[in-house]
Amino acid sequence: MDLLPQNLFFTAFLILLLAIHPTHADTLVTGTVFCDQCKDGKVSLFDYPLNGAKVSLSCSDQNGQMTMSREETSNMFGSYAMRFDGAPDLSGCSVHVSGSEEGSMDCAEGGGPSQNPKLMFRMFDMEMYTVDVLLAQPPQPMEFCSKSSNPDPVPTPLTPPPNSPPPPFKLPPLPALPPIPSFPPLPPLPSLPPLIFPEASACPAQKWRMAEYKCYWRGVNRDTKVAVAFGMVAARRYGTDITLWNGLHGRGDPYRTLLREGVAALLNSYNSLQFSYNPLAVITHMNLALMGGSNRTLLLTALHFMRANSGAGNVTCKFTTCN
Repeated sequence: MDLLPQNLFFTAFLILLLAIHPTHADTLVTGTVFCDQCKDGKVSLFDYPLNGAKVSLSCSDQNGQMTMSREETSNMFGSYAMRFDGAPDLSGCSVHVSGSEEGSMDCAEGGGPSQNPKLMFRMFDMEMYTVDVLLAQPPQPMEFCSKSSNPDPVPTPLTPPPNSPPPPFKLPPLPALPPIPSFPPLPPLPSLPPLIFPEASACPAQKWRMAEYKCYWRGVNRDTKVAVAFGMVAARRYGTDITLWNGLHGRGDPYRTLLREGVAALLNSYNSLQFSYNPLAVITHMNLALMGGSNRTLLLTALHFMRANSGAGNVTCKFTTCN
């Protein structure tokens, strides 16, 4: 069948869904938690996204009485998402790190200040707020942190007695160095995975299913669970057993179509710095579509992912056969 009539039919079908399906008012608050290992109050080279951090949102009225609160836990990417029914006003709310799950890494103290949700967009009766990066800190800075982050106090210089000559300066003798032992030759290094593409690259789902391109799976692997990669919203829809490899083969209904294109978009975002979505954006759009719950929202998001994965007509797939 010619592709042009097929694409026109699919576009007309989406427009019909927009006309006949009512919208649902939902609000989503998203953000990221980092472990501030050096306790310098900012995200630096040594800091990493914190998994298992408990994040609390609280809202108060003019009298200081709490009117609403919510708590969520960050995933393996340090991100979290809070969903609210309707469109509440979150301008007077604050978000902070309130603790961590039992067994998570020792970076549970609330370090940085609380942040206020910021309205990013309002569309189809849905609102999305983002929160600036939240920081959690260990009890003490890590040993590898620069002393410039926690400078020692400068000692007060001693005042020499008046008219006294300066002491003679002598270099201490150098210690004798032991002979350097000879080391055996190093074993050959294993072959490195392909580098991340600095230029734009977009590969459709069928490319990611081919065995000759398996070396391009990075950040996640074929056995990674959908619930781990996309969070609790996806886990409630797809369960906790389905893998990303299973999701790449989905077809037949809007939820399976969305999952197939969402997995391909997540893999593309890990492989190209100029892909249309970064990993956090892919996860956020997946959660928004799943919370919307209508076939219109699911198919629209799947269509956007599909266009990005196919390069939208001007970006090609940069894959070469793996060794």
